[in-house]
Amino acid sequence: MAKLTPERHLSPQPPQVAVRDPFRTSAAPSAASATARVPQPGTLAARLNGLIGGSAAKINAVVIDAATRRTLYQQRGDRPATPASTTKLTTSVAALAALGPQHRMTTQVVQGNAGGVVLVGGGDPTLTALTTPSGTESGTAEGEPAFASLIDLARQTATALKASGVKQVRVDYDVNAYQGPRTAAGWKSNYLPDGEIAPVTALTVDEGRVAPSNPAEKGRVSDPPAAAVSSFAHLLGKYGVRAKPGRRTTAASGAARLGAVQSPPISELIEHLMTHSDNDVAEAMLRQVAIKRGKPVTFTGGAEAVREVLGSLGVAEGVSTGDGSGLSPRNQITPLALARIAALAASPEHPELRAAITGMPVAGFSGTLKTRYAVAASQAGAGVVRAKTGTLAGVSTLAGVAIDADGRLLAFAFMAGDGKGPADPAKLDQLAGAVASCGC
Repeated sequence: MAKLTPERHLSPQPPQVAVRDPFRTSAAPSAASATARVPQPGTLAARLNGLIGGSAAKINAVVIDAATRRTLYQQRGDRPATPASTTKLTTSVAALAALGPQHRMTTQVVQGNAGGVVLVGGGDPTLTALTTPSGTESGTAEGEPAFASLIDLARQTATALKASGVKQVRVDYDVNAYQGPRTAAGWKSNYLPDGEIAPVTALTVDEGRVAPSNPAEKGRVSDPPAAAVSSFAHLLGKYGVRAKPGRRTTAASGAARLGAVQSPPISELIEHLMTHSDNDVAEAMLRQVAIKRGKPVTFTGGAEAVREVLGSLGVAEGVSTGDGSGLSPRNQITPLALARIAALAASPEHPELRAAITGMPVAGFSGTLKTRYAVAASQAGAGVVRAKTGTLAGVSTLAGVAIDADGRLLAFAFMAGDGKGPADPAKLDQLAGAVASCGC
C-alpha cells in the first residue's frame, strides 16, 4: 500500500513560477476572479482529453466554474470512485458548517471518588505532552497551531490539589464522549502499526504516537487513554502530587473542575489536517459533528451526521462514506460532489467554510503537494493550484481549486485507479496544471 501520511521533514525548494503570483498559503482565492471569462468547454475538453487518453482510461474527472457551479468538463464525473484522503474535504466542510470555525475541544480534570481525580477526554487528538526547545508547553512546530498542553493541565490540577492539602491521588479516566469501535470498517490491519492513525478514542495524547519526539518512529500505542493517563500521572508527580494511573470511569455530573485546556479553534485544526492530511484530526472532526447533530458518536453516526450537514448545504449528492479520514477503501464519492464542495467552501457567501480551502496544499509549495509540480508537464499549476490529495493502494485522487490564466476560479476533481493496479498522481497534476494554464 502506498504511504498515506506525508513526510514532514522534507524541505525541497519550490519551483520557479514566473507567470502569476501564487496563492498565499494563508489566503483563500480572491472572489474577484468571478468577473473573469469562463473557459470554453470545448477548448478545455480538448486539453484534458488529450492528457487523460480517452474514455478507456481509469480516470473520473470534472471541472466546474466555482462561481456558477456550471460543469465545464466531465468524464464520468457523476460516477462514484474511491476518494482516499479527499474524503477529508467533506469532513472538514461539514465540521466548519456544523460547529463554526471557533469551536474548540476541551480536555479537563474533575474531582473523582475518594482519593481520585478523573481525566476527561473531549476528543482532542492533538493534546500534547511535548515541550518546545525553549521549554514552553505548546510543543508545536513552526507554523502549526498552539496545541493544548497536557503539561499545563497537570500544573493546573496539581495547584488545585495542593491548595486543598492533597498530595497523593489516583488518576481515573472518562472516555465516554466517543462510543463504538476504535477502527472503521474497511481499515487495513497495518494502518496502526505503520503509524497511519491511532485507535480513535476521546482521550489521546500526541495522536497516540509511541515516540512523539522522534519523527522516525511511526508506531502508535494500542490503548491511547491508558497511555495518556500514565503520562498525566507522571506529570503530576513533577508538580508535587504523587499519582498513579487508575481505571476507566464516568465522571460525576457537576464534579468540581480542577483544570482544563482547550484545543485550537477547529478552523486552525482543519487547516492543519488538510495541509498534512492528518488522519487523527479528521476522525476527531467526524465525531465532533456527530456530537453536535445528536447522532451516535461512532464512525457510522459521524458519517451520517456529515452527510446530514452536507445535505443542509445542498452538496450531499454523490457522497457515501464510513469514516472521516478516507482510509477506508469502501468510501465512494463522485468527482462532481468533491468539486461542488470545494466550490462552496471557496464561495464568498460561506466565509465560515474558508479554512477548508486555505488549508489545502498549494501546488509545489506546501503540505502534500510541496514536492509535486516541479516538472515541465505540470509546472503550470505550481502556485495556482490548491488541492487536497488522496492516496490508497491503486488509487490516486486530487480535488480543489485553481485560478486559470484568465483569472477565473475553477473547481475540479480527478480520481484515478480502481484499487487493482497502479495509479499515477503525476497524471492528475498534469490535468490540474492544464486547468490552471487554460486561457480559453
